[in-house]
Amino acid sequence: MKRSAVVAALVAAALALTACAPSAPPEPTGTGTGPSDKTLSIGTTSDVVNFNPVLGNSRTDSWVTNLMYPHLLSIDENGAKEPFIAEKWGYVDDTTGYYEIKKGLTWSDGKPLTAEDVAWTLNAVKRDKAPGTFFGQLGNLDVATAVSDTRVEMKLLRPDASIVEEIGFWGVVVPQHVFEPKGSIASFANDGKDGGWVGLGPFVMKDFQVGQHYTLERVKDYPLVKGGVPGPAKVVFRVYPDINTEILALQSGEIDVIANALPPAQVEKLKSAQGLQVIEAPGLGYAHMTYNMDNPDLKKTEVRQALAHAVDYDAIRSVVLQGQAVSTQSSAIMPVLSKYFDKSIQQYAYDPDQSRKLMEKAGYTADSSGRFPVKFTLIYSLQDSVTSQWAQMVKDGAAKAGITVDLKGAERNTYLSMTNDGAYDIYAGNFAIMDDPATNFSLSYLPGGAINYTHVDDPELNALIEKAMVTFDEKERISVMQKANKIVHDEVYDNVMYTQNLFFAASDKWTGFISRPSELLSIVNPVSLASATPAG
Repeated sequence: MKRSAVVAALVAAALALTACAPSAPPEPTGTGTGPSDKTLSIGTTSDVVNFNPVLGNSRTDSWVTNLMYPHLLSIDENGAKEPFIAEKWGYVDDTTGYYEIKKGLTWSDGKPLTAEDVAWTLNAVKRDKAPGTFFGQLGNLDVATAVSDTRVEMKLLRPDASIVEEIGFWGVVVPQHVFEPKGSIASFANDGKDGGWVGLGPFVMKDFQVGQHYTLERVKDYPLVKGGVPGPAKVVFRVYPDINTEILALQSGEIDVIANALPPAQVEKLKSAQGLQVIEAPGLGYAHMTYNMDNPDLKKTEVRQALAHAVDYDAIRSVVLQGQAVSTQSSAIMPVLSKYFDKSIQQYAYDPDQSRKLMEKAGYTADSSGRFPVKFTLIYSLQDSVTSQWAQMVKDGAAKAGITVDLKGAERNTYLSMTNDGAYDIYAGNFAIMDDPATNFSLSYLPGGAINYTHVDDPELNALIEKAMVTFDEKERISVMQKANKIVHDEVYDNVMYTQNLFFAASDKWTGFISRPSELLSIVNPVSLASATPAG
C-alpha cells in the first residue's frame, strides 16, 4: 500500500512527542480499602468465546480476560491515554516507538513480568496474524525488542503517529513462558484445560460452566490498586438471556452488578429503586449502520444516501434513547473530540421523498405499490436491546421510501460470526471507543481494516487516512482527518446515528467502583472491580 510522503519536520515532531509522554511512575489508581471475604457477582448476556485475550471479540471476552491480562495504557473520561503497566511511552525517532514498563510486577505464578513478555506478545500477534482489533493495530510494526528488563522498543515499517498509544491501549500482554510453548498465539485456546490460567490482573480464572458462570479468584498482590490487594475474594460472571432478566436478578440480590449498559427506559426507574445505585460512564463511541458494498446495489452511492435519508434519527433518539443520546451530525468523529470535530458536517435529513429521488437517480423504478426492486437484510444482536428497538424503526422508515429492509436479529456470538463473514447487507451495531480518529478510520475504512464492515476501498479516502497516520503535526493532522471524515459522510461509508453516555446498575451493598468510558470498561474494568468493597 502506498504511503504519503513524510514532512521534513517529522523527526523533530516525533521527538517533541516523546518529551510530552508521562514520566512519573503511575500511582495505584483504585480506592480499595482492603480485602473482604465476599463474592462480587456480575451479570452478562453472553458467554466467553475466547479466553485468549489477543483473540477476544465479544464484550464478555474483554470483561473476563481484562481481569487477568494487563494493557500497557488505560484511558480517561475524555479519551486521553494514561499510564497502566507502562509508566512512560513515546517515540525515539519517526520509526521507533517505546514503552517503559513499571517495575515489580509479577504473574500469578510468581514469575516477573518483563519487557520480554511485551515484546514477545507484539511479535507473536503480528507473526501469527491473530485475528482481531489488536492485530489490526500492528500493521506498521516491524519488530518489537526488549532493550532492557523494563524497556520495549518497536521498530516501525514507516512513520506512524498513532501506533504507540493505540497498541498501548488496545493491546494486551500475555506471559511468554506460558503462551510460547503452545505454538501459534492465534490458535492457543487458553481455556485452562492444561493446568489453569496464569495472569497479571486482580483476579485469575478458576473454573467456568458455559451458559452458567465464570469464576475468578483474587490474587495475593495487585499493586495497581490502593492497598495492594483486591477487595472481593471472588468475582463471578453469571450468564443471563437478556438485560431484563439481569435486572430482575439484580433486584432480587442474585447478582451485585450488571455489566451491560442499561436500556434508556430503565435508567430513571433504577435510579429510584431501593437498594440500587446507577453509575454513569462517559461515552466515546457511537451507534451506526454500515452498508456492505459487496452488494452491487449498495455499491451505488445514491442507494446508500437513499437509505441514510430514510431514517428518522430524531425519533430514534427521542423514543428509543429517551433523550439520553445526542446527534453526532452523522459524523464519524465524535463531538467530544472537539479539536477534530467539524461543525460544518450536518446530520442526514429524514426525507423519504429525497430517498425516492435518489433511488430513481440510481436507475431504479418503483412498482405500482411504490416499492423499488431491492431488498436488504439488516443484522443486529438480540442482546442489544436498544439496537433491537431502533432496527424496527429503520425498517419502517425505509418502507416509506419504497425500500424493503428485512431484519435478522441473532444471538450475539452468531451475530459476530456473521459480521466477520460479511453475511449481511446492512450491519447495525456499536463502536465502543473512538479514541484516535486516524487509527479508527484506518481500521474502519482502509482495505483489509479489521472493522471495515462497509468493505470500502476509496483511493482518495485511503490516501488521506494514510497521510494522517504519518502526520505528527497536530494542526495538519486535524485538517487531513476532517477531509477524510467529509468523504465518509458524503459517500455514506458509515451512517453514524448518535453517541451517548452509558448507565450501569449495581447493588448499594458494594462501593468503590471506578467508572471508565464505554461499555468495554465502564465499572467492570480491572481497577474498578479490584477497588470494590462491601459497603458499611
